[in-house]
Amino acid sequence: MELRSVCVFCGSRPGARPEFLAMATALGTELARRKLTLVYGGASVGIMGAVANAVLSEGGRAVGVLPVSLQQREIGHTGLHELHLVNSMHDRKALMAKRADAFIALPGGFGTFEELFEIITWGQLGLHTKPIGLLDVGGYFQPLLTMLRRGVEDGFIPPEHAQPFAVSPSVGELLDRLQAGPTMQATEKWLRRTDET
Repeated sequence: MELRSVCVFCGSRPGARPEFLAMATALGTELARRKLTLVYGGASVGIMGAVANAVLSEGGRAVGVLPVSLQQREIGHTGLHELHLVNSMHDRKALMAKRADAFIALPGGFGTFEELFEIITWGQLGLHTKPIGLLDVGGYFQPLLTMLRRGVEDGFIPPEHAQPFAVSPSVGELLDRLQAGPTMQATEKWLRRTDET
C-alpha cells in the first residue's frame, strides 16, 4: 500500500528534554520532504505543535482533528490546511484513523498511550492493516516494550503481537519501515477452542 498520509500521536506538552521537540521537528520536516500528509490532533502547542509547524515550514500538508471541548485547552492550530472540529475524543480518533495510511507515536502522556493502544487493538482485531511505528526518542518507549514482553510471558498477548509496530530512534529508518508495509497481522484473539465439552 502506498503511503500518502501519516497520523502522529504525541503530547500536547513539550516534555522535559529538548530532544523531544527536536525529534518532533525532524519528523515533521521529513514528512513534508516525502510529501506525506500529516494527520494529527490539531493543537498548536507541545510536541503536536512542533510536528505541524515543521511540516508547514517545509511546504507540507497538515490536517488536524480537535474536539470542540479541547479547542481552548490545546489551542487549535490556525495555520493548517484542514482543522476538523469534532464532538468527542472518539470522533477524533475515528477521523484520524480514517484519514491516515500509517501511524507513528512520539513521546506523550495518557492520551498518546490511549490512542496508540486503541489503534494496535484495532489492528489485532483485523479492523485495519495499516503499519504502526514508535519513534523511540531517548529510549522513551523501552519500558513499554518490556511491559509487552511481560504480557506475552503471562499469556495475555499472542507471541506474534509482542511487538506490533516498528521501533526506531531514527525518523528516516522508521518511515522506511512503515512504507514497507503492515507491522502486524490479525490473528485469532480468543482462547483456542478444543473438541472437549
